[in-house]
Amino acid sequence: MSAHFPKKEREPAPEEVAGETLVRRLRPAFAGLSPIRALAPRPLPMADGLRMRLALFQPDIPQNLGAAIRLGACLGVCLDVIEPCGFPLSEAAIRRAALDYGALVKVERHASWDIFRANTKGCGRLVLFTTTAATPLHDFAFQPDDTLLFGRESAGAPPFVHEAADARVIIPIAAGARSLNVVTAASLALGEALRQTNGFPGNAALGL
Repeated sequence: MSAHFPKKEREPAPEEVAGETLVRRLRPAFAGLSPIRALAPRPLPMADGLRMRLALFQPDIPQNLGAAIRLGACLGVCLDVIEPCGFPLSEAAIRRAALDYGALVKVERHASWDIFRANTKGCGRLVLFTTTAATPLHDFAFQPDDTLLFGRESAGAPPFVHEAADARVIIPIAAGARSLNVVTAASLALGEALRQTNGFPGNAALGL
């Protein structure tokens, strides 16, 4: 008859012991805290005459329009699209480009430059972003109701747009680089403008 020996339980590794000790020590500190919940997106306060705006002059690339819609939604900024565009544009196309951000952003379509100017007459300064003869972004003082205008991806802004602008701003880039993607540039510009004017959505957008 063979002898029966009780199975010896595995000794915990040193790192397991240390981990259990740490959990026991931290448990009282977290007692009573509510679990972290993901906040559902909610509409942000949309643009009026006193809110910063983002404007695209005759955009060429539909994917950039979609990215600009998302940018406006996330930052609570109205988006102005100055037509004609370099691609077919319709309300259905805007809804497709917006994905699930459509309820969070106001997109204003303007059939021409003159109509855009008439529709935004009371919306503050027109600040054109350009690669020529302009104030560097970090030296420019923004105002809360500025409209940040970006030209076409292929050709920039024509002379009459430059003449109409109240200010011209350049984003400095490394020597040898031609230009930033238009929505990348808009992200940098809006980030600095909203920082200066305390215009980020802040706690209200997070439901706090």
